[in-house]
Amino acid sequence: MSGAEGKRTPVVVGIGGCSGSGKTTLAAALAGRLGATHFYLDSYYRDLGYLAPSERMQQNFDDPALIEVPLLAAHLGALAQGERIERPVYDFATHTRVAGQTESLVAERYLLVDGLFALYFPTLQPMYDLRIYVDAPDEVCLERRLRRDMEERGRTAETVLRQYESTVRPAGLKLVRPSGKDADLVVDGNGAMGRNVEQVVAEMQKRGFYARSAD
Repeated sequence: MSGAEGKRTPVVVGIGGCSGSGKTTLAAALAGRLGATHFYLDSYYRDLGYLAPSERMQQNFDDPALIEVPLLAAHLGALAQGERIERPVYDFATHTRVAGQTESLVAERYLLVDGLFALYFPTLQPMYDLRIYVDAPDEVCLERRLRRDMEERGRTAETVLRQYESTVRPAGLKLVRPSGKDADLVVDGNGAMGRNVEQVVAEMQKRGFYARSAD
């Protein structure tokens, strides 16, 4: 595809799902298969540097209000037009943006937008060529969340479970799961990853966004 000024514009795919559903794993697998740009919504959490460290830890990171949506929409819109952006670098250990540091990014042929609220924000919907929802039962999501947070983030099972029940699961039920109702394709987050990738590629091919010769 080409934009108004001859820039090549990417096919933009939104991938949403609850925490632990497998959406990021799917996006990463698709990025490898398609040579796509993997774009994380998590980079756009608001800078909480104005709060004391103890207060930052008390914030509800499953609240979409903590995402800086105007900047996110502006950057995604620019990428969708084939333009380059300077994406913020977010430090999840301190819940702040790294001062004076950005990541220069331009989209490849395919742009995969991955995040808890990827299908939730209305301002992002018109930018998607394809919307995918990754569905998985709560018990699977919790098991994955437990394993990830304990192995990768050094948290205890008690704190992970407390957060899951107080903010993660309620946000999933109230905001994330309903956002999948208008998805173009729903895939089984508990299914075989290879099959899920092929399902997405087949949908893209059906809609004229992908040719097998592109492999």
